[in-house]
Amino acid sequence: MAIEFYDVKERKKVNIEETDITKTKYERKLKDGSEQTRYAFRAKYKDRQLTKFCSKTDWDKIK
Repeated sequence: MAIEFYDVKERKKVNIEETDITKTKYERKLKDGSEQTRYAFRAKYKDRQLTKFCSKTDWDKIK
């Protein structure tokens, strides 16, 4: 299954295969003391890193 990323430099959408994608979790502490977690897919395309933020359910589906 391919996932669609947006390449900012070329200004077009790119499909990357699931085997070439890595999962990343961004965690940060907010001013009120709570933590925020954002989930993303990362892929390399033409020597550039592409990032696509996603929901936790989509993030859990990818192995």
